[in-house]
Formats: sequence, C-alpha cells, structure tokens
Amino acid sequence: MLAALSNILKITELRQKIVFTLTMFLVFRAGAHIPVPGVDVKVIEQLFTTGNLFGLLDLFSGGALSKFSVFAMSITPYINASIIMQLLTVVVPKFEQWAKEGEEGRKKITQITRYGTVVLGFIQAIGMAFGLRAAIIHPGIGSILLIALTLTAGTTFLMWLGEQITEKGIGNGISLIIFAGIVSRMPNGLYVIYQYLTAGTISVFNVLLFAIIAVVMIVFVIAIQQGQRKIPVQYAKRVVGRKMYGGHSTHIPLKVNQAGVIPIIFASSVLMFPVTIAQFINVPWVKTVAGWFAWGTPLQTSLYALLIIFFTYFYTAVTMNISDMAENMKKYGGFIPGLRPGKPTADYLDRVMTRITLAGSIFLALIAILPNFVVWFTNIQGVYFGGTALLIVVGVALDTMKQIEALVLMRHYQGFMK
Repeated sequence: MLAALSNILKITELRQKIVFTLTMFLVFRAGAHIPVPGVDVKVIEQLFTTGNLFGLLDLFSGGALSKFSVFAMSITPYINASIIMQLLTVVVPKFEQWAKEGEEGRKKITQITRYGTVVLGFIQAIGMAFGLRAAIIHPGIGSILLIALTLTAGTTFLMWLGEQITEKGIGNGISLIIFAGIVSRMPNGLYVIYQYLTAGTISVFNVLLFAIIAVVMIVFVIAIQQGQRKIPVQYAKRVVGRKMYGGHSTHIPLKVNQAGVIPIIFASSVLMFPVTIAQFINVPWVKTVAGWFAWGTPLQTSLYALLIIFFTYFYTAVTMNISDMAENMKKYGGFIPGLRPGKPTADYLDRVMTRITLAGSIFLALIAILPNFVVWFTNIQGVYFGGTALLIVVGVALDTMKQIEALVLMRHYQGFMK
C-alpha cells in the first residue's frame, strides 16, 4: 500500500490534482462555519432530531445546515436540477437531441442545469427562510430575502467549486463535495460512541458488534456496486472499401444497481415530507399523522422499502432505453448469440434488466432500513450509519480510485489497485 502511494506521489500532475482537491475541501469546510446573518442558530439546532428531512440534509451538508451557515443547502439544488434534466432528456425531444450531440450538447445541458440550480436554490432558500422564520432575529420580508440570497449564493459557489474540482482536481467534484460533507461527520459520530462508552450506556461488546456490522455492510455495498451481468455481443464481419471491419466479441455490462442512490433520495424525501411539514403546523391530527411516518416506525419502514423498490424500477426504466440499445447493436452489425437482432434482442435485454433490477432494488431497500436494526442490535443511538450516506461514500471512493488508477497506468505499468 505504501509503495502504491509512493507511486502516486511521484507523478507531478496527479500530485497537483490531489493537492488542489484537498485545498478545495478546506474551502468547503471553512464555508460550513460562516453563519447566515440575522439568524439565531440555537433555535435552528432544536429542529435537528433523528428522522426528519433536516437531519438528512444536514448529513449531506456536513453539519452546515444545523449551523445554518452560507452552505446550509449544500449542493442539493444542483442534484435536484440534474435529476430533473436527466428525466426531461427522455421527454423533451430538443434535450434528447442535445444529449446525442456529444460534447457541445452536454455543454448546453450543463448550462441549463446551472440556471436550474440557481432557480431551484432560490425557491428552496425562500421556503427554508420562511419556514424557519421563528429563528430570524428581526423577521420581515427584507430579512427573508437577504437569507434566501445568501443561501442561494452559497449553493452557487459550491456548484462552481465542484466544477473546478472536476476540471483541475481528481474525481467528480459535485460527488466529492457530498463525500467530504458526509465524512466530516465521522469524528462527531466516533465521539458520541466514546461518550456512551465512558458513561456506561454501552459496553465494549456493543462497539465491537457495531464495527463488525459496519465492515460487513461496506463489503456488501462494494460487492453490489461492482456487480454486473455481462451480456455477450458478437459483431459480424463487414467489408468497407478494401478493409474488413467487425468480427470481434464484446459484452454489454448491465449493472445490478443501475439507479445508484437516487431511489433512496426520492423515497426518503416523500416519506419525510409529512414529518417536516408537521413541525410548522400546530394541529393535533397533523401531528398524529406525522407520528405514523416517524423514522423507525413499522409503517415508515415498510413504505420506505416499497417506495425504494418502486423508484428503482422507475428510474432505471427512465434512464435506460433498451429499445435504442438493441437498435444501435443492429445498426452496427452486433447481435447476441442465439438471438435475432431487433425486437427479440430488446425483449431479452428487458427481461434480464428486470430481473437484476429486482436484486438491486431489494439491496437498496435493505441498506436503507438497516440503520434501524443496527440501533436495535447495538443500542448505539445518534450515530447514523448506512443507507444513502454509505452508498455515496463507497460509490464516490470507488470512482475516485478508478480515476487515480487510470492516471497511474498512463505513466506506469503498475497501477494503484492490486
């Protein structure tokens, strides 16, 4: 491992990329401690209890939301804008055309995503400032607008920061910012465990059990994230002029978890919406309904798992066009051995994708509800481990390591990962 790290540091370009990325992380963490003007932070902190939408968003922002800093919204509006654009690409013909135009088309889509981020960020900031108006020292339209503009500017700056990391650093900048925010909460979680241990609330056995479950979950997530079904494809030989093309074999990698972490985000947002709204409405029956959807209740856990399975199929169906895949194979002379090109190939791919998506959706549901059982087994509360955070951390770490591996292999025969 030390030899591999030494191999990385010898490459000047890679070393500069890593230093630039770490520097941007410092900027991000520094901004997470700059408070929004005109807000009483102590009132904000009372809202952050386990199981509401604020707690999930605070995890993504690396604690910036509970401090109500300028980065309180984190990069969430950009994620929402990207998801909306991805869905619109399938629906709107113009966006679909841009997606097929290569680099120029992607630039146009990226530009619209940026504008969408600013608009969604401002709307979310207005809603957040209005909903948390009890924490505003001098409530009024001017104060709400000032807070909304400050939060929107913070999100826009984070979007720019992520693009700079993507361009000049290593890995995907937006993903790495979320990664940094989640990882920055780990020392706080370890300190909470230490406090429980010293107070006698839990034993050393509970801590060891928690560590074993954590390691098993990480290994399980890596195995599923890397898992794929390879569909063999054979290309027929064809003569163009005096040259012969084709005649080679390859495969189509269909990922078990094609939808990534998106279904968990969708499902958690839907289920936590009633709980979050109930915090601002002081009506008895609203509080009762919100109690049914509280984090960890049997109804919430069951609906959570079912919604994740549903959104996994929905998002996979939207983002993967099986018919286009089969048509492109036919256009370039490719075929799956034993199947005719065209509709039979599309039906086969659809059948295979449906089966492996079932496995992927069940995996996502298990990972998402596992933190409830971790608390029950270990008796360690207040330490979030699993679900969205674990998938993001593992996924980003794997992608970043692959990029480092590719850069190292360009200059050395021996890579970073064995």
